[in-house]
Amino acid sequence: MYKPFLQHLEQALKQRFDLQSRPIPRDLESQVSERGKHPATIQSWCYECPEFRKIRYTYIDASASAQILNSVIYPSHCYELPLIGIDFLSFGQVKNLIVMDFQPLFQDEAYLEKYIHPLKGLHDRYPDLAQGLEMKFYDANQYFSKYLLFAKTDAETVRTRVFEAFKDYLNLYWQMLGEAEPLTDPSDIQRIVKAQKDYDQYSADRDPASGLFSSYFGHEWSEKFLYGFLFEDAMPLAAGVASK
Repeated sequence: MYKPFLQHLEQALKQRFDLQSRPIPRDLESQVSERGKHPATIQSWCYECPEFRKIRYTYIDASASAQILNSVIYPSHCYELPLIGIDFLSFGQVKNLIVMDFQPLFQDEAYLEKYIHPLKGLHDRYPDLAQGLEMKFYDANQYFSKYLLFAKTDAETVRTRVFEAFKDYLNLYWQMLGEAEPLTDPSDIQRIVKAQKDYDQYSADRDPASGLFSSYFGHEWSEKFLYGFLFEDAMPLAAGVASK
């Protein structure tokens, strides 16, 4: 379902940036599950370049029962740009949930005007993909913009409208990055370091995908994947309690 999205993302990144492979911890790069009716494979990729300190994306292929593409792109700490967050999930090709956003690191008016308002035109172009669904696991006012794409839709719309929106959102982000001025003040850079760490902690604590990973690959592997790769700047909740 989402292999064309994965291929477009890879091609777009490799055309524009000098990517270097970023190590993925052992046993987390790929895994195969024989649980359930359909074998499931999970494969992850990770890169870095001067503009981005971490580009990660993961694909779960469980044949007809599930197809999932997840990605977060973290700008280098000298940029205060939002993160790109992508979550495309299909179950049985009937239940299709798409989420894509420029995820703001801050919610002050000046930041939102500079980095989120440029999304409005694209958001208005795809009203059918901005359905205002209720968020069950996250606060919609934290690390999400009001111009996110968030919809339940059908497979044909995924292949057409969602794919076009995906390309448009990425192109706008590349444009914003090209116009961005790198930060030079160490205190400004440290502010971004903290904001990205806070994002990882918030996301790891609430990510509903950990249950999905556990169902396919077991709880132990899922925890390693969550904290050792997806949100590596986060601390497991039990460890955080123990350290206080």
